[in-house]
Amino acid sequence: MSSANSPRDRPVILGLTGSIGMGKSATAAMFAARGVPVHDADAAVHALYAAGGEAGPAIGSLVPEAVRADGSVDRNALRVAVLGDPARLAALEAIVHPLVQERSRAFLADHADAPLVLLDIPLLFETGAEERCDAILVVTAPPQVQRARVLARPGMDAAALAAILAKQMPDEEKRARADFTIDTSLGFAHAEREVDALIARLTRESPG
Repeated sequence: MSSANSPRDRPVILGLTGSIGMGKSATAAMFAARGVPVHDADAAVHALYAAGGEAGPAIGSLVPEAVRADGSVDRNALRVAVLGDPARLAALEAIVHPLVQERSRAFLADHADAPLVLLDIPLLFETGAEERCDAILVVTAPPQVQRARVLARPGMDAAALAAILAKQMPDEEKRARADFTIDTSLGFAHAEREVDALIARLTRESPG
């Protein structure tokens, strides 16, 4: 935990991350249900990709085939277009990441009086977002559980899962860099108890 013991005039910022299929969204929902403000980076991307979204014009210049007639971005077409093309992927990230960070800053400003806020960021370590957090929570599960969850999703297959995992930091490394972990394979009740304990700990450690 980088700065939970220092005097602060802002919330404790908890970063939440985890590889695909680890239960990150369900865990974020537990925090939200307990009144913790949550900023969902993936939801921010969806908004940026929607018709009229800020990312559409720039992505249209980079990957014209991924933008629909109404100006919205087809995420599947975009994923196919950048898969295996590091230069194009880097150019896409240079468009999207600053826009998402801008929304994150606005979120923090809107919740400056909260004792604790959660930044739900799928590629937290991969994008260096841990530098903006006071502590990191990684949700995890055994590989066989992760695989079964992901392959049960519509449109997913082993090749698509392998491609996604190839651009994500391995779960083992995420866990090694985390301040806290929750194993979501142990059940919903276990995860809820862990969330409750973590909220209590972080808000207790926050001065004021």
